[in-house]
Amino acid sequence: MTPADTGPSLFDTAFWITAGAIALLLVFSAFFSGSETALTAASRGKLRAHADRGDRGAERAFAITEDNERLIGSVLLGNNLVNILATSLATALFTRAFGPEGVAWATLVMTLLVLIFAEVLPKTYAITRPEAAAAQVSAPIKLVVLVFSPVVAAVRALTRGLLRLVGVETDPNANLLAVREEIAGALSLGHSEGAVLKEDRDRILGALDLGERAVDEIMLHRSQIEMIDAESPAPEVLQQALASPHTRLPVFRGEPENIVGVIHAKDLSRAMYAAGAGAGVGGPAQAFSDFDIMQVAMEPYFVPDTTPLDDQMRNFLKRHTHFALVVDEYGSLQGLITLEDILEEIVGEITDEFDTTGEENGLIRQGDGSFIVDGTMTIRDLNRAMDWTLPDVEANTVAGLVIHEAQMIPSEGQVFSFHGYRFEVLKRVANRIAELRIRPL
Repeated sequence: MTPADTGPSLFDTAFWITAGAIALLLVFSAFFSGSETALTAASRGKLRAHADRGDRGAERAFAITEDNERLIGSVLLGNNLVNILATSLATALFTRAFGPEGVAWATLVMTLLVLIFAEVLPKTYAITRPEAAAAQVSAPIKLVVLVFSPVVAAVRALTRGLLRLVGVETDPNANLLAVREEIAGALSLGHSEGAVLKEDRDRILGALDLGERAVDEIMLHRSQIEMIDAESPAPEVLQQALASPHTRLPVFRGEPENIVGVIHAKDLSRAMYAAGAGAGVGGPAQAFSDFDIMQVAMEPYFVPDTTPLDDQMRNFLKRHTHFALVVDEYGSLQGLITLEDILEEIVGEITDEFDTTGEENGLIRQGDGSFIVDGTMTIRDLNRAMDWTLPDVEANTVAGLVIHEAQMIPSEGQVFSFHGYRFEVLKRVANRIAELRIRPL
């Protein structure tokens, strides 16, 4: 038979049916490829926002992406089915036309067609507008997931079994646990590219960190707490309360560890004014000397030092109070924490006309590029102020970090270099590092 004889019979009905089937399968392949890209690249947060505004497609897409493993399995199954079937038909078609050489021609032609029309083109479209594309394909993909779910479940069980044989355990909730890291990474990337301000990044990350930080990391240490002696005369207590920058002061009896109450300066002033105004024999002086400050003291509120900050903030709001004393597992006083301290972890340092923490809250910039830092300044505050990355796992304060790294209590004048910074001890009070000079290396 000559080529002239085979020519007319090549383009028969079977040829056009096969070619049409291949074209249709390429359309299905493009649909599956674009759907996979759109549904995996779409932000679940944006889909949820569109769904809340009444977008049914976004609502379906959000529901589908709840189980990414089943979604990807179904889409890949459909994509591989149509690709393999299209390639098989193309091989048969080209073999009929060119004989054994048709296999090579089928491979070349199908590779180009699949690459351009079934992969690059639909995926490029999907990646440019993932949320809109995900909403558009959500209805048919939902049907695909439903049809292929038995096969996907069997494949999933087989895959997990094979991974378990090599010691790999899959965690279906891993995507939920990675949300914070995803947000933190996006904020850091946005800040580095200039799209997110440092203050906005710090506020959001501070709010996310509340559940991972305990009250003992930000509390005011007991050595710095200003207290009132319950045995002191009322006029002295009033004078101390009015001179203090704090409105709430703990009251101790006998020893500082024995906290018996908390006095609010406004309550004390109001009560003593009423006592003086209603003084009888002996006048206001006698009324003040007879005044018992414990009658205006509030019951102290104690919290464990391991309480997470987000739990403590909720407790403050529930109890309608802003002030708590922190104790360890033995009940010993460790420090105090206020609602303002927790809010400062989110919004940064909150100062007013009564704050006396010094220039820039314990951080003084020097002309030579170094910084004078108060030893009690927390590493987190220093990192936030300077955009540094000093580790705060082993210690909460800058002095604690130096002691941890030096494995000793340094003397004045000693210099250490670690984590890319030079630390010089400027002042030491007893066994406490009071002041340091820090310079980036």
